[in-house]
Amino acid sequence: MNHTCPSDNTANVDQSSFWSSGNLNWDQHRIGWAIAGGCAVLTVIISMISVLRHCRHYTKPNEQRQILRILYMPPVYAVISFFSYRYFRSYTYYSLIEVSYEAVTLSAFLLLLIEFVAATATDGDATKAIERKDKRPLPLPFCCWRYRPTKPYFMYTVKWSVLQYVIIRPAVSIAGIVCQIYNVLCESGPYSIYYANVYLEVVDCVSISVALYGLLLFYGLTKEELAGRRPLAKFLCIKLIVVFTFYQSFIFSALEGRVIKATEYWTAGNIADGLNALAICIEMVFFSLLMMWAYTVDEYKMVTTKTTGIWRPLWESINYWDFLTEIWGSFKFFFNRSPGSSSGKKADFAQAFGVGGRSVEDGDRSTEESMRLAPYPYSNTHNADSASPVLS
Repeated sequence: MNHTCPSDNTANVDQSSFWSSGNLNWDQHRIGWAIAGGCAVLTVIISMISVLRHCRHYTKPNEQRQILRILYMPPVYAVISFFSYRYFRSYTYYSLIEVSYEAVTLSAFLLLLIEFVAATATDGDATKAIERKDKRPLPLPFCCWRYRPTKPYFMYTVKWSVLQYVIIRPAVSIAGIVCQIYNVLCESGPYSIYYANVYLEVVDCVSISVALYGLLLFYGLTKEELAGRRPLAKFLCIKLIVVFTFYQSFIFSALEGRVIKATEYWTAGNIADGLNALAICIEMVFFSLLMMWAYTVDEYKMVTTKTTGIWRPLWESINYWDFLTEIWGSFKFFFNRSPGSSSGKKADFAQAFGVGGRSVEDGDRSTEESMRLAPYPYSNTHNADSASPVLS
């Protein structure tokens, strides 16, 4: 039996343009195009204001590089959604690229929480940060099992549970793009075991569920230490974007063929996808404002120090070496603990907890890692004790 995925697009292509016979040709699609573009531009402007303010007051690099990565989420979603609306015949490719950035923000958020917790401990000692935590049961649905928070395996497991998503989600998107090219993805068609979409969504669902469970586990353990840092507001900024995009896509898809009808140039699926993209562009304006509030720069401003240059913060925010370091560290830990492993070196909790080299011995650092962790130079001895770098 030949299983063919139905076409996402109509055979007819609209050949008209904005300007026809010397007059503006404004139909519903082009009005939506203008609204989506305007909202995307506004989102980029608001987000860049937040980003540049953090760059100019880059006093805690280990925290703020993660914040910058999170602040990029609204403009990334808005810009890609605009292009998916404008070039609606290639909507699937844009949507697969768009959702990949969610993995970056979730991973950055975990590393940000770890930095927050470590900062509450005496002298930034990772062990002292949660040494008061006793053995306790896991959250639902695994409450029958107990764990000890101060053991190295706990931090490595939490990190791996979240950071695996930064590997799995892009891999699922790449696989989806390849399947779409060969017309076997069938994202807009019915769920079927004969198409790749159902399998890719199962993998993605399992992966993000594990990542969210790891985040909630760490937050539940350290919510006392995180008090005053608005962790829930920071997390909701990320998760609400995902929730809105998922459920509104589901609603628009459910309306296909019932309320949403095909036209000469657009299938019902095209219109549903376009409405979803338009809604995302509009929503990202409000989410960029919400993030400006939740990830405020005020706590990083220091009156006694000069503003910092913007290029190093921007570079560090797109340099994902710290992600690779944490992924590799977790992988090596579990490999060394596997049966038959001959490694006799045991990791302690501080090493498992450490972010940004806080608990890594200098001799274990690579050259690139040492450069990444190097402090800013100070122009004079008056700034030497300050946590803020000088203008570069």
